[in-house]
Amino acid sequence: MTTAAAPAADAGFDNVPKDDKRITRGWTFYDWANSVYPLVITSSIFPIYWGSVTKEISPQTDVVNFLGYQVPGSSLLTYAISAAFLLIALVSPFLTALADFSGRKKLFMQIFCYLGAVSCAALYWFDKTTLVVSTFVFIAATVGFSGSIVFYNSYLPIISSEEKYDSLSARGFSMGYIGSVLLLVICLVLIMGHQTFGLEKGEATRIGFLLTGIWWAGFAQIPFATLPKDPGRGLGVLGTEGLGTATNNQDPKDPGRGLGVLGTEGLGTATNNQDPKTLSSQDPDRGWLLNGFRELGKVWDQLKHLPNLKRFLLAYFTYNMGVQTVMYVATIFGDKELKLDSTALITTILLLQLVGILGAYLFAKLSERIGNTRALSWSVVIWCGICVAGYFVQAGWSFYALAAVIGLTMGAIQSLSRSTYSKIIPENTPNTAAFFSFFDVTEKLSIVIGTFSFGYIAQLTGSMRNSILALIVYFILGLIFLLTLRGRKLREHTAGPEAVAPPLATPNVGLPAAVE
Repeated sequence: MTTAAAPAADAGFDNVPKDDKRITRGWTFYDWANSVYPLVITSSIFPIYWGSVTKEISPQTDVVNFLGYQVPGSSLLTYAISAAFLLIALVSPFLTALADFSGRKKLFMQIFCYLGAVSCAALYWFDKTTLVVSTFVFIAATVGFSGSIVFYNSYLPIISSEEKYDSLSARGFSMGYIGSVLLLVICLVLIMGHQTFGLEKGEATRIGFLLTGIWWAGFAQIPFATLPKDPGRGLGVLGTEGLGTATNNQDPKDPGRGLGVLGTEGLGTATNNQDPKTLSSQDPDRGWLLNGFRELGKVWDQLKHLPNLKRFLLAYFTYNMGVQTVMYVATIFGDKELKLDSTALITTILLLQLVGILGAYLFAKLSERIGNTRALSWSVVIWCGICVAGYFVQAGWSFYALAAVIGLTMGAIQSLSRSTYSKIIPENTPNTAAFFSFFDVTEKLSIVIGTFSFGYIAQLTGSMRNSILALIVYFILGLIFLLTLRGRKLREHTAGPEAVAPPLATPNVGLPAAVE
């Protein structure tokens, strides 16, 4: 049966050229810009500085008072990460609905970018007297980072042809590694030579947080300038319709509709003496606020008809719990459990990033030879070994060997996961944003469970080694789900009886071709 598809949230991007060098190069520069956050803040300098602050507060036990609760400092950090990702998982459906409704994908990417960058810079004031406030600032930085990524990732199928998903995704991760390593070297020189610059070591470290925010916001201007302009909606929609202001006057320079529908109309207020009970059925723009959750629900329903996508998401959800947790806790594990010197630890992480560039490209080539799911499966097997080795690792050569293996597989599994998902979602789906939002929420919830379980096991048993070993359960489950995809063609031909409808249905956005 042939039906006309509803207008897509991404329909305004229909004319964006695929594989345009200027656009794709600009897109990869957001990896360059924002990857300094996961390296400097979550993976290296900040966890070490966090440990020094909590040790200063409680030298003997490392237990700190947080809002009246006595919590180990290392566990508090993992709980803060869990809280940040739980928050973004809950609010991102609202935000993606708002971005889709207004046609402002880039605008919301910018908002989250600046939230994260400013919060990073604000960590300059983090010391033992501001632990509670700084914990919430760190949560805000994490929300800003992860919030911007969902909009960033959703550009991939818009700007790239499918056969180049893997290579472009790997290029983005590699750009991120190179950019973040450059800033880490600058911060390392500043910290190690703090006396030369007339600074205390703690102040030099905090300047590193300030530089991270400046770097992030500064280099983000490149993708903001080169990515396709938001199709947008005219200026008439921002809450004036309910006041009787006309909304059909569009700005010829900004096709679509204004932000006026985001006001009383979007909340379901009756206008022109209409029955409020019938408004939502008569006007597709009504109830836009919950549209993000409705779109996630539609994707959930589509999984019944997309068994390969369901299997992949289950695999990703489980193995990502382990991958992301290791990335977030590796430094504090080395600091608290192995008692490694901070300079040696940061240098190791620097080398780990360089190995990560090689790993991303090697696994991209491997996926071309044996397929994405097989390459991912081998990566997950290696991660299982990492968990076992992490339980027994000691300071010295075994730690450096383990770090090299982590670096080799860290970027690879992230890059392949992103590109595999782009390949497996229905081709020419009317709303890529809904599928990427679902992917993003899946990722965030896996981080919540992984980091929380790590912190809780460490708090319960008194050792982070037990937490590292426990992560192997997540990898084994992920491997089992991945193995169910072997020998299958990733993308199914149908998305079920109904395609995922985009959140907007307005006459001002072009209709895509009819679908079978």
